[in-house]
Amino acid sequence: MTEFTLDDLKQYDGRDGRRAYVAYEGVVYDVTDSSMWDGGDHVGAHEAGADLTAAHDDAPHDVHIVDFPKVGTLA
Repeated sequence: MTEFTLDDLKQYDGRDGRRAYVAYEGVVYDVTDSSMWDGGDHVGAHEAGADLTAAHDDAPHDVHIVDFPKVGTLA
């Protein structure tokens, strides 16, 4: 698995044909093919290319991010 820095992760924002990756609890997930992450945007609340660990505390749902393919770890 690839190790990503936060700067590396920012490159995977889901825009302009780029893959959409997000990190959660040190693991990086590929959310590109999810309809909930259209263009790297998650229902106007979050953007791909970021570590969502702290932000998830305010989410109105369970930890569904772990259902997506793991592509690496966050350094």
